[in-house]
Amino acid sequence: QVQLVESGGGLVQAGDSLRLSCSASGRTRFTMGWFRQAPGKERESVAAINGNGAYTAYEDSVKGRFTISRDNAKNTVYLRMNVLKAEDTAVYYCAASPGVGRMLEGNEYTYWGQGTQVTVSS
Repeated sequence: QVQLVESGGGLVQAGDSLRLSCSASGRTRFTMGWFRQAPGKERESVAAINGNGAYTAYEDSVKGRFTISRDNAKNTVYLRMNVLKAEDTAVYYCAASPGVGRMLEGNEYTYWGQGTQVTVSS
């Protein structure tokens, strides 16, 4: 069993930066992903990283602005978000899976956190 707890969300202005953290308990060398869901919209992928951090994947809308990383010694995955836009406003979820074929496919993830709210004012 893996438990995930996100933190770091908040209210910021457009152009600002935030760093989200996802602390994991249990077996943690899983592929980890960040997903988000805005009000009235479907969940969408944001970024993912494999177990040793060698491979990452990003949704096109965040490429060049967001960076996913992990510190396995701390059992923590991070999402650094720069140049935030109003359209980045959403609840951000951390997810984990022992193995995924498509890193940005949410249905392939087994464990999910409760989410952290990110609000970007324009």
